[in-house]
Amino acid sequence: MIRKHSATLHGHRTSFSLEDAFWDELKAIAAAREISLAALISEVDDEREPDSNLSSALRLCVLKWLKERRT
Repeated sequence: MIRKHSATLHGHRTSFSLEDAFWDELKAIAAAREISLAALISEVDDEREPDSNLSSALRLCVLKWLKERRT
């Protein structure tokens, strides 16, 4: 199921939609890296291409993390 989430990034509120599986993996990534979920989301936001949306960037972050762990 896709759910809407909110975060404060650099002092402004933003929202994004993610499937539960991606949300769960983002929480696991943050825990594995010993950073807050908000810090991870902010990092992804800072590194994404200007013309991409945050939801897609977060999904790609999860995909990259999982692929790196597989090898």
